[in-house]
Amino acid sequence: MSKGFWGVIVAIVLVFVGIYFINSGKSDTGSKASSTGAATNHTLGKGTSGVTLLEFGDYQCPACAQYQPIVKQIVAKYGDTIKFQFSNFPLTSIHPNAFAAARAAEAAGKQNKFWEMHDALYETQSQWAPSTDATPVFDQFAKQLGLDAAKFKKDYASSEVNSSINADMAKGSELKVTGTPAFFINGKSVDVKPTVDSLSKVIDEAIAKNASTSKSTTPAKQ
Repeated sequence: MSKGFWGVIVAIVLVFVGIYFINSGKSDTGSKASSTGAATNHTLGKGTSGVTLLEFGDYQCPACAQYQPIVKQIVAKYGDTIKFQFSNFPLTSIHPNAFAAARAAEAAGKQNKFWEMHDALYETQSQWAPSTDATPVFDQFAKQLGLDAAKFKKDYASSEVNSSINADMAKGSELKVTGTPAFFINGKSVDVKPTVDSLSKVIDEAIAKNASTSKSTTPAKQ
């Protein structure tokens, strides 16, 4: 075979090797869970009963939006008796805007408006979910909430926000979360229907259990 032929073969091999290294160097930010950052800690209520209701949610998930008003009623119903915590678990493989929405909520949280953005994202899900670029919509939400626009955009694009969302996802993966919404009471997975009664039932059972345990461990007065 001619030297020219082998030269073409070598050139082709080098091209494929180059493509491999270029692709292997790319990072898939927003779709891979990493525990390198600190997980978020968004809570409501003091949890005086010792009961914590944790939700792993995805802002683009229709089921999560369905549960959202139910969760709000539960938070209002129990007040400080329980602690409600929300953690991010965007299902990026089926919800392309989910991670970006989580970024928006976390960026708003940097200006003490996490819950306001959290609610706005769920309540307007049908407006931004189909968008090929939902960023302008999130910027508008930030404006409506009275946030510093420049700071919001900076935090939205920050590695810190990205890492905290990934840390939430890593925590969810450790708890075997595969879909959203996923609810846990004091670290134990619970299956609940999107009704106040269904959620109230498991919460009341947990409160009663804690109260019973507390009584059994309290020394009797002499």
